[in-house]
Amino acid sequence: MRLEVICEDRLGLTRELLDILASRNIDLRGIEIDTTGIIYLNCPDIDFDTFSELMAEIRRITGVKDVRKIQFMPMERHNTELISLLNSLPEPVLAIDMKGHVDMANHAALSLFNCEQEEMIGHPIVSLLPNFNFSNWTEGKITRHREDVVIGGLDYSMEVMPVYITAESNESVLASTVMIIRSNQEKPMLVDSLPVHNNLGFEHFVGVSNRHKALMGQAKKLCVLDQPLLIQGETGTGKEMLARACHNRSHRAAAPFLVLSCASMPDDVAETELFGHAPGSFNHEQGHKGIFEQADGGTVFLDEIGEMSPHLQIKLLRLLQDGTFRRVGAEQEIHVDVRVIASTRHNLGELAESKSFREDLFYRLNVLTLNIPALRERPNDIAPLLDLFVSKYVKQLGVKKPDLSEDLVDQLVSYQWPGNMRQLENMVLRALTELDSTTLTVDLFHLPQLDNAIATGPTINLDGSLDEIMKDYESQVLERLYQSFPSSRKLAKRLNVSHTSVANKLREYGIRKS
Repeated sequence: MRLEVICEDRLGLTRELLDILASRNIDLRGIEIDTTGIIYLNCPDIDFDTFSELMAEIRRITGVKDVRKIQFMPMERHNTELISLLNSLPEPVLAIDMKGHVDMANHAALSLFNCEQEEMIGHPIVSLLPNFNFSNWTEGKITRHREDVVIGGLDYSMEVMPVYITAESNESVLASTVMIIRSNQEKPMLVDSLPVHNNLGFEHFVGVSNRHKALMGQAKKLCVLDQPLLIQGETGTGKEMLARACHNRSHRAAAPFLVLSCASMPDDVAETELFGHAPGSFNHEQGHKGIFEQADGGTVFLDEIGEMSPHLQIKLLRLLQDGTFRRVGAEQEIHVDVRVIASTRHNLGELAESKSFREDLFYRLNVLTLNIPALRERPNDIAPLLDLFVSKYVKQLGVKKPDLSEDLVDQLVSYQWPGNMRQLENMVLRALTELDSTTLTVDLFHLPQLDNAIATGPTINLDGSLDEIMKDYESQVLERLYQSFPSSRKLAKRLNVSHTSVANKLREYGIRKS
């Protein structure tokens, strides 16, 4: 029960009010006094007869003009309106106290971090945003601050603003901090010259499996070194993304990160792109800086280095040895400070043994290595990746995030994903464009249908000799995988064996596509 008492400004009137409440054993939970002549009382609810008697007794106090029941105390109404306003905002907003704890979070913020209020209010902001150092911000020059953050694998822009209040001495006092988080995929409501701080590295990588965690742990160790780094993994596993993350977390982050695909251009063009050319070459009066010169102090990422020509392999080996090279058509040597990160979907060791890749270059590259496991080798990561890609594309498509059918994740886990994460991401986008209900189902992914015998996996027949048992099991494995990798070359790459060996096995067992 909340009461509004309209009265004169008389000394002792408030005391008489409190005496009446005390005489009736009515607890006072709160009181607010307005200088315009209004006293607000917050008391527990009472029965109708007691309420009627109380109102009559208050009206008999000298100087009381009127008394009536109200719904909210003034500060309650003010706070309720403020919270309602914040909850109506589409952007996540948080208030942080001066100890770095979350003091308030609107509905959009709770949804973004997938938390209930009790899981967020009173907890340190670092538990939600580990890379934001609140203490450093408060200890330095406290001004508006903007930086890029990654939440759940998606990119956001976070703006932190100090909140000052005016004390009785008219001095501004820092009271709290407001944090606004905006999706980078949406057009910003306000564009200004505030600098953006970006030191993002491995935050975009989403996964819960032990293989994923081991990869991230190893990558964080190797990213700070200057030696060449070799990243190995199948198509679609995110080799360039991992290379860029390693660069962003190294001391070279402020310098360029440049990419050249060794499989996408002719040998002479690739050489010019990498090493540049001297003035007068190719009928150009001015010389041209290659990627290595442009990236001096930074990182060069050589994608699919296994397909680099022998000629370029020699020049790359020289650069890795002492950091020097010559432009095409030039005589003088140039020295650069560049870290080389290379990637391959092939087995470089086998290519070196077959003389398709220089052994000395292989040994130079094969010092620091990161092996990205295929998606089928870490099925526990499919669910969080699915959620990441759905969240990403519903924002782009401007649709509501759908529910997932009960069997969707299980069906996706049973698929072999020859195209890995890239294939999953593309399938999610296509599924969302075809969605005509509120539930995402497996039929929207158009997965190859495997018959029941294949879907249940190989069985072991223990009849016969060891050789006969092993051949029977091998034929079942090949038959099952061949449906997801429907060519002898794809299947050979999946099993990490030669194409000839797989082709002979398929012919021997009479295995054909379903």
